[in-house]
Amino acid sequence: MTILQIQRRIEQVRRQLTDLGPLHPGTLTEQYNVCGTPGCHCKDPKDPSKHGPYYQLSFSRRSRSTSRFVRPEQVALMQQKVANYKKLRELVKEWVDLAIELERLEREQAR
Repeated sequence: MTILQIQRRIEQVRRQLTDLGPLHPGTLTEQYNVCGTPGCHCKDPKDPSKHGPYYQLSFSRRSRSTSRFVRPEQVALMQQKVANYKKLRELVKEWVDLAIELERLEREQAR
């Protein structure tokens, strides 16, 4: 890539970053549980049916792991927030890679 191409791509990355919207780190998983109630359908020996689905968000922030449940009506929004956070990290990584390459090309050009 040329210096101009890298500068243009960095500008595109900046615009994409500002358009991301709400974000949240983590992974959203679907959980099914077995309760402690004797005789519950979740413990049926022939046809067990676990309780759920429950949606759980797990993430680490500032060296602390956290896990919390997400209400079913909030799952779609949380999925979008998690996807936006993943995109943020990808774009920042790309920006750093481009900045390193830009610096290298500028140094070569100055010789």
